[in-house]
Amino acid sequence: MISQGLFFSLATYLFGSVPFGKLIAKRVASIDITKRGSQNIGATNVARELGTVWGVVTLFLDILKGYIPITLYISYASQTTDCYSIGLSAVMLSALIGHQFSIFLRFKGGKGVGTATGIYLALSPISCLLAAVLFILIVYKWDFVSLGSIVSTSAMPLLLAFSGKEQSLIICSALIAALIILKHRENIQRMLKGEERKWQERRPHASRSRSRSNSSSE
Repeated sequence: MISQGLFFSLATYLFGSVPFGKLIAKRVASIDITKRGSQNIGATNVARELGTVWGVVTLFLDILKGYIPITLYISYASQTTDCYSIGLSAVMLSALIGHQFSIFLRFKGGKGVGTATGIYLALSPISCLLAAVLFILIVYKWDFVSLGSIVSTSAMPLLLAFSGKEQSLIICSALIAALIILKHRENIQRMLKGEERKWQERRPHASRSRSRSNSSSE
């Protein structure tokens, strides 16, 4: 069981490390997304720089980083052992850490909200749905994707507790929330200063124009 958990964790980390946002930006617009906008490989920055469609594609692929490994572990790992929930927690963290500290990006990466969404969608769909509603309400009210991400992620430990999940999974979700908040520390500082960029301030059309001009000059 321990070796099975280690295998799942390592494979999950490598899968989570794939920088889909960077690959999409390079393929679609011949740009390095880590040097544009917020310099993040996540869906929000991709949407701002390339357009909403490519942001959605990036989000979907980042969600799969969490959803696929958790679904496979739940399906194939033995749930009758005492180590099951600990192994599941390790796989959850591996997915997030792979995205946030990618081996393919010199241990840099995204903020992990999409990957965490995939994790919770596989682990507890109802809890994930409630967190998504909370995210939408906050973004609708204040127009800050970062604020919605922080609050909805922070609510997950409580939502999992109400859904009756094991203590180790609740603790793991708290660690996930802490890692995501840590990745948002610059956003938090900008919000406190009133300098955080709002979602409606994205400029996809301008970015595509710049990308076409860059491509034509190469």
